[in-house]
Amino acid sequence: MFLFSTFTGLSYSDLKDLRYKNIQINEDGSRWIAINRRKTGAASYIPLLDIPSQIIDKYRDSKFAGIDGKVFKIRTKENLNIQLKSIAKAAGIDKRVTWHQSRHSFGTTVCLTNGIPIETLSQMMGHKSVKTTQIYAKVTRTKLNEDMTKLEKRIAGKYELSDNQTTNKNISLWNVEK
Repeated sequence: MFLFSTFTGLSYSDLKDLRYKNIQINEDGSRWIAINRRKTGAASYIPLLDIPSQIIDKYRDSKFAGIDGKVFKIRTKENLNIQLKSIAKAAGIDKRVTWHQSRHSFGTTVCLTNGIPIETLSQMMGHKSVKTTQIYAKVTRTKLNEDMTKLEKRIAGKYELSDNQTTNKNISLWNVEK
C-alpha cells in the first residue's frame, strides 16, 4: 500500500476510501483514479502508472482486497506506521519512516524530479492552491542542471552575441550599472 501511494500520491484516508468505481478507463485504455479528497473535498485525477496498476491487479482477489467495492483492506494508520518501522529496520534504514512520506515521495521524487509541472502535481494531489504544493518543490542541483540543459537545447541558435558595439544602452540586452 505504501508503494501504491508512492506512485499515486494518495493520502492514507483517500487510499482507505478508494473504490473500484473511482478507477476509470479512458478511450485510449489508460486507467485513472478520480476522487474527491477527503481532507479538502477537492477533485483529484491521477493517471495510474504501471506499478500501481499492477498492484491493483495483483491484489484484486487476495486477502488484501477490500470489501464493499473498496480496492484494499487497510489497517489503521498507526498500525501501518508500526509495520513501516519494522520494514525500515529490516532494510537497515536508520531514519524514521511514516505513511505520509509516500505522498511526499510521489510529489518530489516521482513527479517534480521527473519534470511534471507543479500545477499538474497540485491537481493530482487534490490541493486547492498551488501554494500548498510548493512544499514539495525542493529544487535539487541535479534537477536544476537537467532543466537548464533542456533550456540550453531549446534555445540553441536562437540568440547570439553581436560583434557590433553600440553606445546606446537602450538597445543593449543588459543594462548593468557599475
